Amino acid sequence: MTGPERVGGERVLAAAQALVGVRFRMQGRDPALGLDCVGLVGVALRRAGADVTVPRDYAVSRGRVSPGSVPPGLIVCDGAAAGDVLLCRVGATQLHLAVRAYDGIIHADALARRVVARPGAVPWPIEGAWRWTPQGG
Repeated sequence: MTGPERVGGERVLAAAQALVGVRFRMQGRDPALGLDCVGLVGVALRRAGADVTVPRDYAVSRGRVSPGSVPPGLIVCDGAAAGDVLLCRVGATQLHLAVRAYDGIIHADALARRVVARPGAVPWPIEGAWRWTPQGG
């Protein structure tokens, strides 16, 4: 990974780590009120410096995501680096976003009712991955 990509990934990961413990809330976009997986990724990207807009309401139709759902400024990647945004398939028709950590992922866990750091291998198939690189490094 190049310098700007590494810096961007470190910023996204640090922002996601700072959200660990925030309560889970479906469609949540404000850490003070709660976050879901989309809210977690959107807040982490914005706090890292990315200019992204996260939808207030969304629905994943039959477990598919349209290419337009990837925020501008992110690039497709292999998902192996810290700070990468991962799109995981947690069920036949359910997708979930997470942020890659050095050992595991940061994600909004509906069962735990909060944002958590989950160590180890990603427990679901990865359907897509994106990376944010700050402009100018």
